[in-house]
Formats: sequence, C-alpha cells, structure tokens
Amino acid sequence: MLAVLILAVMMGGATLIGWLLSGLTARFYPEAPPYMILIYVVGVLLVMLPIVQRVFPWMINWYYLFPALVFLAAFTILPIVLTVNYAFTNYNAVNSGNPDSALRTTASISPDGRVVTLAETPQSESVQQYLRCETPDCAGATLVLFDDQASVPYKTRVAGVDGLQVTLAAPFTGPIDVERATRLNSYTYVGLENFREIFSKASRALIPVFIWTVVFAFSTVIINALAGLILGILLYNKNLKGRNIYRTLLFLPWAIPAVISVQMWVALFNQQFGIVNKGLGLLGLAAVPWLGDPLWAKVSVLVVNLWLGFPYMMTATISALSTINEDLYEAASIDGASRWQQITNITLPLLRTSFTPILLSGFAFNFNNFGIIYLLTQGGPDQVGREATARSTDILLSWGYNTAFASSGGQNFALASAIALIIFFLTLAISLVNFKAAGVFEEARK
Repeated sequence: MLAVLILAVMMGGATLIGWLLSGLTARFYPEAPPYMILIYVVGVLLVMLPIVQRVFPWMINWYYLFPALVFLAAFTILPIVLTVNYAFTNYNAVNSGNPDSALRTTASISPDGRVVTLAETPQSESVQQYLRCETPDCAGATLVLFDDQASVPYKTRVAGVDGLQVTLAAPFTGPIDVERATRLNSYTYVGLENFREIFSKASRALIPVFIWTVVFAFSTVIINALAGLILGILLYNKNLKGRNIYRTLLFLPWAIPAVISVQMWVALFNQQFGIVNKGLGLLGLAAVPWLGDPLWAKVSVLVVNLWLGFPYMMTATISALSTINEDLYEAASIDGASRWQQITNITLPLLRTSFTPILLSGFAFNFNNFGIIYLLTQGGPDQVGREATARSTDILLSWGYNTAFASSGGQNFALASAIALIIFFLTLAISLVNFKAAGVFEEARK
C-alpha cells in the first residue's frame, strides 16, 4: 500500500507539473500542440523515477505497478472524476468552454494592445450581454481574439467595457493582427440544479424509465435462464442423437454479431412487410405493430434479447452439468427416481451455486444493455406524457445517451452526467439487494 501511495503521489505531482508547464507553453507559444502536456508529464516522471529510487531503494521492486496505475487513472478514475464534476455544472453543446464561432464579429485593437473595439455585438444589445458578464464592467470576463483566418484563438482577460470598446487586463502580445473577436461559451457550477430538474420531471422520465429498466433486466434474466436451462438439460442427454448438431445450430445466435442479427429482427418485425406479420396474415390474424406500439415494442425487445441471450445460458448450463458426478444419477435411478425427480432433486440444487453469479451478472449487464435498445427501437416509439429523450423502450442508460448526444443539437452533457450518477447509485443499490438475497455475503464470510 505504501508503494502504491508513493506511485500515486508521483503520478499526481508529475501531472500537476506537466499541466503548469503546458500552461506556460501555451501562453508564450499558442501554436503548441495539446499533447505537450503528455510530453511534460512523461519527462517529469523519468526525472522522478531515479530520485525516488535513491530515497526509497526498495521501490524498484514495485515499479512494475506503474503501467497498471496509469491505465487505471486514465480509463477509470479520470472519467469518473469528469462525470462527477460535470454533473454539477451547466456543461452542454452551448456552454462547452470553447469560443462561440457562430457569433464572431469584426474587431480592431489599439496600437498599445490594450483596447479592442468591436464592430457590433451579434444578437445582443450590449457588450455586457454579448460577453455574458457577471459584473457591470465585465471585469474578469474573457474575450477571444482571432486573425482574419480565425485559425488560432487567443483568450484575453477583460478589465472593463465602455460602449463597444473593451479594455484588456494586460496588453495583447499575440503574434497576429487582430481582425475578429468572439465570446467564450464558458460553463459554470450550478450546484444541484441538474438533479432538481431530473426529479422535477420524475413522472415523465425517471420513474417510468427506471421501472421499465428493472422489468426489462429482470424479465430478460428469468426468460433467458429458463430457456437456456431447459435446452441445456435436453442437449446434455448423452442418448440424444445429433446433439452436437443441435448445439451448433442453437449457438449461432450468440456467434453472429448483434449488430447484424438485430437489424435482421428489425426487418422481420416490420409491420407492413415483415415476415412475422406476413405469417400472421396467412393465419388470418391482424398485423401486429411490433415496433410502433409502446407495449408491443417492449415485447419485441424481450423476444430479440431472448434470441441473443439464451445460447449463453445454454452453454453455461451444459458446462455446469458436466461438473455433476454421474454416480448421483445412477444411485437415484437404482432408488427408483424418475427423470423429473432427478432434475428437481439433483440437477437444479447443484446448479444453484453455478447459476447465482451468472444470473446476478446477467441482471447487471441487462440493466445497462444499451445496444439492444439502440439497435432495435432507438428507445421508441414515442409515448404520450413522456420526455422526448425518455421514450417508451428507453432504459436509464439510453435516456442518458439521448440527453447527452441526441437532444436536437442542444446536448446537455451536465444533465447526462447527473443521470449517470443516479444510474450508478441505483445499480449499486440493486446489486447489493441481489447479493444479499442470493446469500453472496454469507458465502464470502464462510
């Protein structure tokens, strides 16, 4: 633990120093590439390694953990930190922290580089409104300057405003002739505002989506487990002729990429031209709006997920059955037990230990099974009284995705991050309940 702590401090220190050095570089050399921070961090680490080894000679035996900690920090810790951070901001497609390219205006700068004169304030009545100033004199606001090509932005700090003239806090010394200017669409911390918005619309989004997510995950696990269990027991019968052929055929849905098979199901469920409704028509039955009705769309999701998921459960059943001693069945047969009695008294009890973690992991996977929803229904169809981002078959994860990336061009990444945090706590709570109900904690204590 001490070695991990020292390595973590080294990484944190190197990152901080690299960030400071990259900031200085960007100030004096604005054209510097963004990846300079990585070069600085690696360079600082290379200097730190021999120094730390000299102070703690035993640390050389623990340097092998460094790549693991780097990957952990880059792909796990950093995304979590950013998600939590954005959940308390107003970060979205507009408030992105980038210059507003749509509202650039012609500008000129005084010879001393202190005063920038704007030609106009697009879509605003004043410079204060244009720059979204928090104070009347705009002190501390940011003005972004460009050359005629608007290729490289230069951020400057504002000291004051007089009409269309903007006084800078420090003379502009950038290597360009200022021809254009714009505002910075910065984002700010809004506290719990995103969570208030989510819970204020709970009846139109959070509650129905959460209920369907639980129903979808629970139903999928139960249906797939039953189908896989029945088929696994049937195909494990050594007296069944051609069982390897049956296994291969039933394994195909799992082997075919879901992107392909789900699109096939979209065509099969087409209300007008799909084979399923064509077959129902031959039987004299009316066409079913498989993907056009909220209820039938849910049924379609469960059916397709059964097609995709039962081979895994079947394979797991066959693998678990191979671990059961055949002598138990022979002894039961001698005692006069029927095949059904052998299944209920030997097979199922012995499969419980193997199936418990599979079912729990299956529930957790389907609780966040974004792929099937996105590929089959895209969360639709629409349902009266629902938010546009939380339609009839949307689960929590697809609701967050719609909020972040498909909100009619106004992607609300902050609100999606808040949804992600809610999903995390809900998933954690449900997992703890599942583990408790399955007795996992008791088994661990033993």
